[in-house]
Order: sequence, then C-alpha cells, then structure tokens
Amino acid sequence: MTSRYSTTSIGTNAASIYSEFFKERDVRFIRQYFTPMMRHLDSDQLENIEGISHLWTLGDRYYKLADKYYGDSTMWWVIAWFNRAPTEAHLKIGDIIIIPTPLDDWLDQTGL
Repeated sequence: MTSRYSTTSIGTNAASIYSEFFKERDVRFIRQYFTPMMRHLDSDQLENIEGISHLWTLGDRYYKLADKYYGDSTMWWVIAWFNRAPTEAHLKIGDIIIIPTPLDDWLDQTGL
C-alpha cells in the first residue's frame, strides 16, 4: 500500500502575497506539497468496487478501521474520502459507512 503523499509533487511557492512571511523568516520561498486532484467515482465505476458495510459505533475511528481492514492505519483517508465524511465528527452512531475493498482496486479506479 502506498501513502497518499507518495505520488504528490513537492514544489516551491514564491507568491508575492507571502512577502511579509518571507521577510520575517529571511527566506525567498517555501516548499509545499501540491494537493492531488482526486475525483469521486461515478455510479458505473462504483459498481466495480466492492465494499464492506460497517455500522458506526461508539469508539470507531477511521484509523482503527483502516488498520482492521487494510492492515495500515495510515490509509484512514480512503474510508473518509469514499464516504464523503472528512472526519469522524461528520458521522453519528448508527450511520452505515462502506469500507472500499480491495484497497488497490479503489486506488487504481481513482487514479491514485
């Protein structure tokens, strides 16, 4: 499994709106990760992705579910992205979420 940052480009930012920041820190630019362009799957693509239904219960956390189903807690963001719920606070006890499996198929479909 790969990290979501493994294919992310690192670039420099020398935008003039940060001139005060640069001056205060005596730097000419900052390095930053570029946000990857991720897209949600359309209904035809979703039909090709299998998933495991999970009833959200007290104490659930994305990283725990990622560890349980993928063996890698750092892949928590896949579950969040797939369910369009960026944090656990976007869910309530009793919600049904889907754990997309197998993980590699989902990553291939989304182009990550």
